[in-house]
Amino acid sequence: MSEKKKRHREETDHDMSNLIDNLKRVDDVKYNRRAFIKSMTGATVAIGIATLPFQIAGAMKKEDDPTHVKIIELSSLPKGKSVTFSYPTESDTAILVHTVNGELVAYNNKCTHLQCPVFYEKERDILMCPCHRGFFDIKTGHPVEGPPQRELPLIELEVKNGVVYAVGRKYRHE
Repeated sequence: MSEKKKRHREETDHDMSNLIDNLKRVDDVKYNRRAFIKSMTGATVAIGIATLPFQIAGAMKKEDDPTHVKIIELSSLPKGKSVTFSYPTESDTAILVHTVNGELVAYNNKCTHLQCPVFYEKERDILMCPCHRGFFDIKTGHPVEGPPQRELPLIELEVKNGVVYAVGRKYRHE
């Protein structure tokens, strides 16, 4: 049998020729690509099944519904005045403006430039960010002057029985 091995292979000290000596059929079957893919598929399925209860709990958990948050009674907010409030969470500040024309508008009051607070300027009927002199159109929330490039997120309003409620928020609006 040793002659048979010699017949099929030349004896050499060249490293590339001797690479096949370290291969074992058992290891080849144990560590091949197909086995790796099966292992990874099995691990993925196992992780998916293990996290299934958390996924179901997350889907079933009723999120705090921020709709219909009371802001103020309309009679308490004269034309040309504004009031700040929190919506949809306590950490999200917003501004409600009763314009000189009698319209109600509300926006998140963090400037879209560097998050400075935005204030209503009655004389010009405009929203102003004093940090970098950014101005926003009161009707649309779009920037009209200064460094801000994006409009303020709009807070949707509803008036019921003389009370102003925040009922939703839009990030892109007309």
